[in-house]
Amino acid sequence: MPTTAPRARTPLTPEQRASFTAALLGWTMDAFDYFIVVLVYADISKDFGVSLTDMTFLTTVTLAMRPVGAFLFGMWADRAGRRIPLLVDVAFYSVVGFLCAFAPNYSVLLVLRLLYGIGMGGEWGLGAALAMEKVPTERRGFFSGVLQQGYALGYLLAAAVYLLITNLTDWGWRGLFAFSLLPALVTLLIRMRVKESEVWERTQARLRDRNRSPLAVLKRKDVLRRLVYLVILMTAFNWMSHGTQDIYPTFLKEGLKFSPNTALVIAIIYNCGAICGGSLFGPLSQRFGRRIVIVVACVIGLPLIPIFALSTSLGMVCLGSFLMQLVVQGAWGVIPAHLTELSPPEIRGLFPGVTYQLGNLIAAFNLPIQQSLAKSHSYAFALTVTMIPVFVAVGVLTWFGKEARHVDFAAEAAAAGSERQTVP
Repeated sequence: MPTTAPRARTPLTPEQRASFTAALLGWTMDAFDYFIVVLVYADISKDFGVSLTDMTFLTTVTLAMRPVGAFLFGMWADRAGRRIPLLVDVAFYSVVGFLCAFAPNYSVLLVLRLLYGIGMGGEWGLGAALAMEKVPTERRGFFSGVLQQGYALGYLLAAAVYLLITNLTDWGWRGLFAFSLLPALVTLLIRMRVKESEVWERTQARLRDRNRSPLAVLKRKDVLRRLVYLVILMTAFNWMSHGTQDIYPTFLKEGLKFSPNTALVIAIIYNCGAICGGSLFGPLSQRFGRRIVIVVACVIGLPLIPIFALSTSLGMVCLGSFLMQLVVQGAWGVIPAHLTELSPPEIRGLFPGVTYQLGNLIAAFNLPIQQSLAKSHSYAFALTVTMIPVFVAVGVLTWFGKEARHVDFAAEAAAAGSERQTVP
């Protein structure tokens, strides 16, 4: 019987490689700067004489402004192209993050973190759209999984730099913010080499021919329905991610009485699990489908919750947190490809970022809910009773949704602006 030779993987061109690397580094630096605050807000509280309750507003304002950044930079990117808005965005949040090192008081730092949220909101959607538009269609799942792990890499880098700076220098929390400028500048230099998205250029040509604007596309009923669905889905996804991450360092230190250094080492371990998960589940989604892989990750994650939340020994805590982040971020590794594929080509700069960040904003209620449950019961109880329904919600919402795994962005761009075109 004749056999069919396996299809060779399409290698990346230098242009595609630079685009993907810039997106990965940009998301890494966003996460790095965000988690710096999570790691040092107690130190900042002492320096500025501000309560820990007030200090939580530093992360709250960042999360609140991320949808604003996604909307502003996304609209700009759909009208003017991906390249220039991304360059401006990286330069903007690099400068703002660096200035945090010199904040003279809490009020100034709060304003800087608010501005940083705008930059952080613009980065993910634009970077993901540009990267996914440039990489080969048949390898989109793999690069989606790797790209999303920039978030875990940023957390990992923040933990590692925190250990180095606090143990080897007397720079304190200001040194962490100052350090963030260096890798951010590297990201900017790489991104300057990236050319405009050919898919966007073709889409714009079709829109001009039909005298259509990105805003008109956003107002379509089918697009609005898809927007609402994806915001709900991303709320569940962000709740799953933040629900297993944000309160967990406090659980390790306050609930299990581990030392701060031990807690940071555990954070490094479970972020390694996150990186492994995205790198594994992303490629699997290209073969078996986006929805199936996400649902499987949720099904695997449910029986891991007791190991993750109820373990008390160091070894079991490391194992439980590693496996939990492997499946959580494994599911997340599908998202860059999944959201861009479900986005109308005319507003692919706006749509993924806005749905992601609006979901993230709603999910921000997770932390106070978990903290309240931990105070009235225990951290283990808070993690368990909140994560079980969230895993179920992510699985159910994904299963009853749609996917567009094999969509060809170039062919889709050629049809952009057609009255008959619908969201896949």
